[in-house]
Amino acid sequence: MAILIDENTRMLIQGITGRFGQGVARRMIEVGSKVVVGVTPGRGGQSVWGVPVFNTIKEALGAVGPVDAAVAVVPGPEAKGAVIEAFDAGIKTVLMRVERVPLHDALEIIAHAKKNDIRLIGPGSAGVVSPGKASFGGLGGFIGSSDLPKIAFRPGRIGVISRSGGQTSTISWVVCGAGFGISTAVHLGSEPVLGTTLAELLPLYQEDQDTDGVVYFGEIGTVMEEEAAEVIKAGGYTKPMVAYIAGKGLPAGLRFSHASAIVEGGKGTAEGKIKALKEAGATVVDRPEDLGQALGEVFGRAPGGGS
Repeated sequence: MAILIDENTRMLIQGITGRFGQGVARRMIEVGSKVVVGVTPGRGGQSVWGVPVFNTIKEALGAVGPVDAAVAVVPGPEAKGAVIEAFDAGIKTVLMRVERVPLHDALEIIAHAKKNDIRLIGPGSAGVVSPGKASFGGLGGFIGSSDLPKIAFRPGRIGVISRSGGQTSTISWVVCGAGFGISTAVHLGSEPVLGTTLAELLPLYQEDQDTDGVVYFGEIGTVMEEEAAEVIKAGGYTKPMVAYIAGKGLPAGLRFSHASAIVEGGKGTAEGKIKALKEAGATVVDRPEDLGQALGEVFGRAPGGGS
């Protein structure tokens, strides 16, 4: 099992003909993702890496049949139109591989998703990967001659959740280096508001029989970790959780890393997040490189899936 995607998930890519879209598609396909169709207005009739391209999602689905998930790889100002088109086509899992989405557009997109019971990842997500099964958005795929999928995304039983796209790979590498493997790794997104939060993702890992625990990389800003702590206390997630929170000691008003990483009104501090997670029973480390050792201490030994 895995969460969100697996080897049978039929995927559509919006913006597949652009330079970035082509790269995302290639990384997804090379690790076995079932990319069945692409959409770019005005580019219908073309193909990318063997994937047929259509002008609209309606045309695409008419040609290839239903799809389970869509990846939007479009400029920020165009994101709302593309994502709403996917929603209206009945696609229930959508990933926004796009940054700098206007805030009012992001809020409208997220509200639309929640109203229609659609799982939205992002905006600003680098993707989701279930090693050995599929990549949703290109995360965990080959980059040039990189062996990243082999060294940082080996199949296993530890879930990874991150607020940073780059750190998703780094933390996965730390987990694999400690002798564990990855069930599903998720970059939540780096924008100020997100379609799926840590608190909403943890119950999915709780239900996944092939996930034994979760490693989380967080940073200052928002109250996402505090909300997750409440979910843990309420029993919505009972498996081990090992976490690192970046930005400890930074003063209020200082922007750090991402658009959402700013402490305001006394909320969103690393110290507050660490306190909430520890009180909920999570193990919180002082340095990201300590995550692997902490996993070993929590489980006593690698629970399987790693070398």
